[in-house]
Amino acid sequence: MRNLFSRFPGWRELMVCAVSFAAPTLLVAQTTAPGERISINSDWRFQMGDPAGLATPLDYDVRPKVIITEDGKAADAEPTEAEKVAASKQQVLKPWILPSGNAFIKDSARHHRRPAGHPGSDVSYVQASFDDKSWRNVTLPHDWAITGPFIAEGPYGGMGRLPSWGIGWYRKKLEIAASDRDRSIFLDIDGAMSYATVWLNGKLVGGWPYGYNSFRLDLTPHVVFGGENQLAVRLDNPPHSARWYPGGGLYRNVWLTKTHRVHVSHWGTQVTTPQVSKLSASIDVAVSVDNDSQDEASVDVATDIYAIDVSGKRVGGVVARIKPQSVRIAAGGTARALGSTTLANPRLWGPPPTQTPHRYVAVTTVSRGGKAIDRYETRFGIRSVRLDPNTGVYVNDERIPLNGVNNHHDLGALGAAFNVRAAERQLEMLQEMGANALRMSHNPPAPELLELTDRMGILVMDEVFDAWERKKTPLDFHLIFPDWHEQDLRSMLRRDRNNPSVIMWSVGNEVGEQYTGEDGANIARKLVNIVREEDPTRLATTAMNWAKPDMPLPGAVDVISLNYQGAGIRSLPGQFPAFRERFPDKVILSSESASALSSRGEYQFPVSGSISGPVRPGSGGDPKTRQVSAYELHAADFGSSADRAFAAQDQHPYVAGEFVWTGWDYLGEPTPYYSSRSSYSGIIDLAGFKKDRFYLYQARWRPDLPLAHLLPHWTWPGREGEVTPVHLITSGDEAELFVNGKSQGRKKRAAYEYRLRWDYVTYEPGEIRAVSYKNGEEWASTSVRTADAPAKLELAADRSRIQADGMDLSFVTVRVLDKNGLPAPTAKNPIRFTVEGPGELVATDNGDPTSFVPFQSSEREAFNGLALAIVRGKPNQAGKITLRAESAGLEGASVVLSTARGRK
Repeated sequence: MRNLFSRFPGWRELMVCAVSFAAPTLLVAQTTAPGERISINSDWRFQMGDPAGLATPLDYDVRPKVIITEDGKAADAEPTEAEKVAASKQQVLKPWILPSGNAFIKDSARHHRRPAGHPGSDVSYVQASFDDKSWRNVTLPHDWAITGPFIAEGPYGGMGRLPSWGIGWYRKKLEIAASDRDRSIFLDIDGAMSYATVWLNGKLVGGWPYGYNSFRLDLTPHVVFGGENQLAVRLDNPPHSARWYPGGGLYRNVWLTKTHRVHVSHWGTQVTTPQVSKLSASIDVAVSVDNDSQDEASVDVATDIYAIDVSGKRVGGVVARIKPQSVRIAAGGTARALGSTTLANPRLWGPPPTQTPHRYVAVTTVSRGGKAIDRYETRFGIRSVRLDPNTGVYVNDERIPLNGVNNHHDLGALGAAFNVRAAERQLEMLQEMGANALRMSHNPPAPELLELTDRMGILVMDEVFDAWERKKTPLDFHLIFPDWHEQDLRSMLRRDRNNPSVIMWSVGNEVGEQYTGEDGANIARKLVNIVREEDPTRLATTAMNWAKPDMPLPGAVDVISLNYQGAGIRSLPGQFPAFRERFPDKVILSSESASALSSRGEYQFPVSGSISGPVRPGSGGDPKTRQVSAYELHAADFGSSADRAFAAQDQHPYVAGEFVWTGWDYLGEPTPYYSSRSSYSGIIDLAGFKKDRFYLYQARWRPDLPLAHLLPHWTWPGREGEVTPVHLITSGDEAELFVNGKSQGRKKRAAYEYRLRWDYVTYEPGEIRAVSYKNGEEWASTSVRTADAPAKLELAADRSRIQADGMDLSFVTVRVLDKNGLPAPTAKNPIRFTVEGPGELVATDNGDPTSFVPFQSSEREAFNGLALAIVRGKPNQAGKITLRAESAGLEGASVVLSTARGRK
């Protein structure tokens, strides 16, 4: 292992590192005297489109013209060279925007000088006098596209058939007190999709093109202290700019931050732990301090460390202290204070169920003349991480197989607008399945998502780019990569480097530079070197779906991350052995595995006798209904079933684990039917209902959980006497199947077999029952019965008590049942929802990837017996909320929720 890491400075710290998180929760103003960080999510005005007759161009840059764009091309198609854009005399905003990233360009000689003037200052939308009362009033986070309507025709399936592209404006008035005159005032935007440009009081402040990065702009020079300030944000989301649904708008939190002119820099702390054991941990804290004043400043920087609970609240007193360090900072400059301490008997951070994700907070105080002028809190965890090329990942010296998934950033019916509870629900269900890791595909996440993974103990591969210089879609990130890759990468690293859940960085996904030899490898080396400069405590990788062991790119990264190549793509053999032979000192993992496809509850016949195959008409797929069989035997052309992916890993035990494509269905990229709205690859569907594949992973990842799950359902009117294969998923090693009490035989799982199959069962109404065994002892049992016609509805809320804050959510499942209370597995009855009390219906869904019913509709058909309603409480209105569900000819149902102010 020493040989592997000694190639670059700081290799010892790869073994152990501590990490932190400094972002507050949604919609909560956190004040830490003497500075403030204030949510400004409420009371925005929003309008699509530029003002009519706009004379001043507001484009970031000249873009290539898109004449023809493909929809539905293979997801692993080779990226192509960027289009050359003809020179233009058109004024663009790029020279005024580029300086916004200067803090993340290491070489000051390459910093961008801002031209004089304020382009756009004459545009009506940026002026305080403009009357925006006719604009929509919105609360952030806001996704302008999720309300639709869906676009049924045209090449828009890849981007979810929702109108995410276009120009959108946001305006908000800010009152900034005269007493703030000697402070620095910043605008912190956690995510804006995309090409954000910001004006304050008609003055162009700056912006940021990449829609997934968080960024800060200094408002101070343009603030009217003691008066009203007009903030205007313009977003320009290009068409043909993504392979999945990107959303549009200010879709994450926005903050106003006020500090002393001498203050901790943006993301200015770095916490590491060079030595960790159960007995003690050494803690190093580096603090960058900015001096925004016109005079040199001398300050003291001290840090106190506290334990915190699950909610982030301090528990007890100071557990360790770093004594004050004196630093002198030039006017307009930055200085760094370094300090160390030792903590006895540390509470370590680690993944459940065998470890607990304990955390601490480092409270850094900047003092001048004995008076505190700034205070900055950094949440972190103490843990060791070791990567062994022979046996995988170790956390606190315990081997942790990576049982991971990929997730895109949308939240289903809620779109791209980030919501803490919706993300928490996703993670809770993944942990129930046994997942312990998450890859952020393929972009920096909302900071609150990493707060959740920290709190819940989920390991993270944090990823920054889906494209480098070669394009996947005509207007994707490749257009700005040459100018912005350093700023975007460094900003993600600084923001996320203190999160204990992050165990490695990914600088790319399936990039076109896999195909360009040394030229592509040189770009990879440049990005990996940036990672090492910013964070020498973690390894860097890029996900490869085409690069082979003898090509330059794999040699440029620290970890071999393979997308589908491990099990083999199409007719190519699996590549685990070849990479192992070429890189015996590098950890190998599956950054994307499987890409199995299915529609929940849609069982199609005949059933394939193989364990894995592509979706074809009559073999796993039905082009007329655009549904994929739920027998879980089919995959994307480049992928494989879960069974085949499991076998590839088990046959090569040095593989550190996998990140399945994907944990949840997501909007866009609906392989193989691009006339649909959402993907088929999720283990859990878009509404949050488990597919049968969920139990394959649960049986594998939680082998000590007694589990038996039968498929398909057993309600098949018209199939009497026909062969209807029955599959059992179990964590046992053998099982017996009964049909109406008659044994169909007892079967034992063979090597590299992950389900038990009875392929020649003849359907007859009644009951199928399975009893599974482990080591010869009865382990688990389950049964499925034939249902009568749908007769009634049943409602079940994931939480019956929520906060009255306008953001907390209750996800209510609707089940269609027969008269005996059995699930009606093919029911598609239309359901109408109504809400009474201080709440509102946010969205509905059913998990059907072909449905174009707006998510905001209060009427929704069940899809194979299930539907979902999402309810929130109105802000500051505590009380009882009643959700009712009705359907013609069925007995209705209701559920009562309660909302309360304050903590749950």
